[in-house]
Amino acid sequence: MMGFLLLFIGKYFYFKKMTGRGGFHMKIIEVKGNTFCIDTGMSCIPFYKINSQEIILFDSGWEGEREGLDKLLEDNNFRVTGIFNSHAHIDHVGNNVYFKKKYNCTIAMDSLEAYTCSSEVNLKLFFSNQTLGEVREHFGHMVCKTDIMILPNQKSVSLCGIEFQIIHTPGHSISHICIVTPDDVAYLGDALISYEVMEGAKIPYAFILSEDLKCKDKLCNLKYSKYILAHKGVFDEISELITDNIRFYKNRAEMVYAVIEDGMTTEELFKAVIRNQNISVKSKYKFAVMERMFRSYAEYLIDLGMVKLNLEDGFLKYTKCI
Repeated sequence: MMGFLLLFIGKYFYFKKMTGRGGFHMKIIEVKGNTFCIDTGMSCIPFYKINSQEIILFDSGWEGEREGLDKLLEDNNFRVTGIFNSHAHIDHVGNNVYFKKKYNCTIAMDSLEAYTCSSEVNLKLFFSNQTLGEVREHFGHMVCKTDIMILPNQKSVSLCGIEFQIIHTPGHSISHICIVTPDDVAYLGDALISYEVMEGAKIPYAFILSEDLKCKDKLCNLKYSKYILAHKGVFDEISELITDNIRFYKNRAEMVYAVIEDGMTTEELFKAVIRNQNISVKSKYKFAVMERMFRSYAEYLIDLGMVKLNLEDGFLKYTKCI
C-alpha cells in the first residue's frame, strides 16, 4: 500500500524514507488539555477529547494507516464522533468513509474542499492528468459526504458541541484551513512542513505556490500556545520554521528557473527538473504526479514575470525574461 501512495500522490514521495520503518507502532502524544495527536509514523493526526470515550479527529489519515488507527482507537476505547478535515488530499480524507460507516460520525470540511471530494467526477478536477477510470480505481475511496460545510468567510464552527476557530490558508490545496482547539492549540495541517520533511523533499507540493507562500507569511501573525503539523510534529513556536519554509519553497522555484533554456517545451523543462533533482520516474503514474507538482513552480515563475510561455511552431515554449 505504501508503494501505491508513493506511486500516485505527489507530495508523499519524500516520505518513503521516513515511513519505511517496518511495523511502526502508532502512539498518542499529549499536546495540551483535551488536545492530543496520533503519531502514525508518516504524519500527526490530532484529536480532541470530548469525554473519556468520544473524540473528534482532525483529518482521518490515508487508507494505509487504517489498520493501525483502528487498533489504537479500540485499545483506548475511543469512539470517533466527528472528523474535521483540513483539506481534501488522500492522506487527510482517506478514512472518512470508513469511520463514517463505523461510527456514524459528523464530517466537517471547507465547502470547496468538500465539493472536490463529493464525487469521482469532481475528483477528476484535481487529478486532471489522469483518466476518470484511474481516478475511480485509485482515489474513489476519497469520495465522501460532508455534513458541515465551512464557508470562505467563516471564522468558527461548532462540531459535536465544541467550538473551534478557523483560519483560512488556501494555497497548498484549493481551500486549505487550519483549526484551533479550545486549548489554544492550532492544527496547521499542511500549511507548514517540518525540518525533517524538508530534508527529504525534492519538490514539495503546492496547488498554487504564490498563494501558499502568502498563507505561510500569514501564519507569522498567529499567537497560540502549541502548533501541530500534519507532516509533522508538535511545536511551541513556529516563526523560524515559517521563514525557513518560505525560503525552501522559493529555493525550489529558483532551481526550476535555473534549468530553463530558452525554447524549452513543458515536457523538456520537466525532464530537466527531474534530472536536476535526480528523481526516478519509471511509470506514467509517477510521471503524472511529478508533473502536477512541477507545474505549480513553473506557473509561479510566470506570475512573477521571470518567465514567459510563448506559442512557437505549434508548441508552448518557455523563455526567461530576467
